[in-house]
Amino acid sequence: MRDPSRFRNYELSWLSFNWRVLHQALDEDTPLLERVKFIGITASNLDEFFQKRVGGLKRQLQAGVVHLSVDGKTPEEQLRAVRAEVKQMIRSLRGTFFDLLVPAMEREGIRFMKYRDLPEPAKSKLDRYFDKQLYSILTPLVVDQSHPFPFISNKSRSFAVELRDRRTGEKVYGRIKIPSNRPRWIKAMEEENGPLVLVPIEDLIRSKVDRLFPGADLLSANVFRVTRNADVERNEEEADDLLELISEELRERRFAEVVRLEVDAATPAHVKQWLMERTGVSPIDVFDIEGPIGLADAVELYGLKGWDHLRYKPYQPGLHPRLRHAGDEEKRDFFDVMRQGDFLVHHPYQSFASSVQRFVEEAAADPQVMAIKQTLYRTSKDSALLHALMRAAQGGKQVAVLVELKARFDEERNIEWAQKLEKAGVHVAYGLAGLKIHSKLTLVVRDEDDGLRTYCHIGTGNYHPGTAQLYEDLGLFTADEDIGADVTDLFNFLTGFAPDQDYRRLYVAPNHLRDKITAHIRFETEEARAGRPARIFMKMNNLEDADMIDLLYEASQAGVQIDVMARSVCRALPGVAGYSENLRVHSMVGRFLEHSRIHHYHAGGKDIWLIGSADMMHRNLDARVEALVPIRDAGLKRYLQELADGYLADTRLRWEITPDGGHRKVAPREDDPGLHQRLMDRHGP
Repeated sequence: MRDPSRFRNYELSWLSFNWRVLHQALDEDTPLLERVKFIGITASNLDEFFQKRVGGLKRQLQAGVVHLSVDGKTPEEQLRAVRAEVKQMIRSLRGTFFDLLVPAMEREGIRFMKYRDLPEPAKSKLDRYFDKQLYSILTPLVVDQSHPFPFISNKSRSFAVELRDRRTGEKVYGRIKIPSNRPRWIKAMEEENGPLVLVPIEDLIRSKVDRLFPGADLLSANVFRVTRNADVERNEEEADDLLELISEELRERRFAEVVRLEVDAATPAHVKQWLMERTGVSPIDVFDIEGPIGLADAVELYGLKGWDHLRYKPYQPGLHPRLRHAGDEEKRDFFDVMRQGDFLVHHPYQSFASSVQRFVEEAAADPQVMAIKQTLYRTSKDSALLHALMRAAQGGKQVAVLVELKARFDEERNIEWAQKLEKAGVHVAYGLAGLKIHSKLTLVVRDEDDGLRTYCHIGTGNYHPGTAQLYEDLGLFTADEDIGADVTDLFNFLTGFAPDQDYRRLYVAPNHLRDKITAHIRFETEEARAGRPARIFMKMNNLEDADMIDLLYEASQAGVQIDVMARSVCRALPGVAGYSENLRVHSMVGRFLEHSRIHHYHAGGKDIWLIGSADMMHRNLDARVEALVPIRDAGLKRYLQELADGYLADTRLRWEITPDGGHRKVAPREDDPGLHQRLMDRHGP
């Protein structure tokens, strides 16, 4: 049995990551509204954490699960530890926003006021706004024998209202849902060269409660908010129609159990008890909040017009050097460039639109292209890539898209795209029961003079034009025949029946990836034992898989020098005497979300480099379709080496994970602008 003390708890490690995100809001070198945005991101991350992770733990608890986590904790112990940590995080999050950032915004001319404190002209303006924009969409509900307690939708904010009937003197409870389709902060005053005054929408509604319940006296009106479980159990193997199964799951999720109840700390005790009974939560699920509830909406403040000096200067991605002359007077198309050799594109530093999007659009329009195949995990609401694929299908090309319906919180959008694609004549498949399709692949088959030729894009990030401007990712463009054959076989595995598929170059999960990575780590271990140089560099979102961690511990004990860049969760404990002295774990949070996955193994001087979609997690290695691709070009290897060196040398954005699973910020050098800025300077136009 594994020693639990050798592993960090998953939930606490994730919360540690969210502390690092919150730290960005404290960084005075970051523009003010960017800091405010990080408040919204931290709060939104917490919402998702409760929906997915806490929801899953509660389901385990209710099911009577008795097995311990790899770090030796029961579901109940983990829930209690999570609550203690989250309470501290909420205090720090709210203190940062209200005590530091709100005063800083007010010094810049962005003021926050209550309705009652406004001058009369501003009150009149908001009175008109209430009459024209709010009154008709508000629905005051009384809860009594003929009006049951209403359904409270996930992450919505509502007023719990306590009233006294003027005729009978009886107390009555009511509810008013605060509309989410109206701005959270309403402009009460805005003058040229003058302050901008904002009033929270809930404060305006609270001031008008008497209009919503005429004939009653208001005793209290306090905001509350619920978070529902998104960890809904399903049995895909028994489903006749995966699309219908996921659609049904979405319907179930709307009505899933409440896993968190946030209430205004000023709420009377009997009203809070009434809410707890109606929402079915226990005291451990209740969080008393001082002041406004729901700081995920702070991202609205980031988008205020006219305050550009409080945000980062917009970054214009550069054009990859290999693409700068494609399409000019020489009439060189994208495929000409790819035939000259492999190249890597690094987002967001290099343009997504002029690389990935252009690749698909040119393929859709090219009369020599016979077929296009793509995996789709997440994409935008209006994707130019998918419109290009639909045009290609309508133009007679064979187009196949593997749509992952189970991409958490993107299921509804993916269902809509699947239906649109099918109507346009695209062959749409939903992958395999029990496996998520997480690989990032595009295959183009072109009819050329010497026969059919394949062109591939293999990436670390989603085909999402929006996140490609915010997430750091890598993508390989290649016309290599072996890789093209592998990607063709992988698509056949996904759409047909090929459970015993083998691959020439690609490392594919769930059947091969774990074994291949294991072999690389063991080779480095044996090299170190023989006294030869041995080195491993891994960059990923999460290092969670216990078997992989044990392999890294064994390699560390043998003397392999290991550096892991784990953005979020890391269950390994580095630098512990006896088993991880040679393992170092780093994390980076900054302007862009680190999302690429990179592996390097010294391999006796051969220097094996891989990029792809897989984290070192059980789900990625054993329960998803993932793909890593070896980088063989010497120039591309040098770029990845420079990138790895840049991560490890950074002093502006990098954190070090400590032997107890905590973290410490690397002391910044004055001459170090941070890796993100260095890469912007290097690749920008």
